[in-house]
Amino acid sequence: MSIQQLIRAKKRRRFCGDRRGSAAVEFSIVAPVFLLMMFSTFEVGWFYFANSIVDASVSGAARQIKTGQVQRSGGSDADKFQALYDDVCDIVDTFGACTNRLTVEVKSYTTFGELAADTAAATCADAPPDQVDAIPFSPGDELQIVKVRVCYIYTTLNPAIGINLAESGSSDRRLVSTMIFRNEPYERNSQNGA
Repeated sequence: MSIQQLIRAKKRRRFCGDRRGSAAVEFSIVAPVFLLMMFSTFEVGWFYFANSIVDASVSGAARQIKTGQVQRSGGSDADKFQALYDDVCDIVDTFGACTNRLTVEVKSYTTFGELAADTAAATCADAPPDQVDAIPFSPGDELQIVKVRVCYIYTTLNPAIGINLAESGSSDRRLVSTMIFRNEPYERNSQNGA
């Protein structure tokens, strides 16, 4: 074996035994998987937070209707609806403007059988305009059964990275929350001084 071959063999052994930079190589292999898991975890957490905020907005709207605050407030039905819509919007606008994203449906029933017969799906803001305009607002009177349904179109944060929570073909997800209750006897309560 010649001297040059020995030198080359020695350099190869030195190169193969050199551990400098191995941490950078290992990090470049592990980092994409780690970041993907981190973004996915954050996306899922933020999605569940958005869902709980929509649930809280329905609960607040239902409380106002159930206790008669909406029914006894002044103004026309359009004014009452706008005030309720604004209250719901104040809660969910953390995730973006309510315009073209939020719908609030309030419908009253006289019996639970009538409620059970109503199987219509929620109308969200991305529905045709005539359907959005036909969303009912009927908070009902004392002791009537009322359904409050909120639909908010939530835009996912990372539609291309990690877990894709969006509906197919878009980066949006419809968050629908419904509450069904019977109105309190709010007129009688106010007459009795309660």
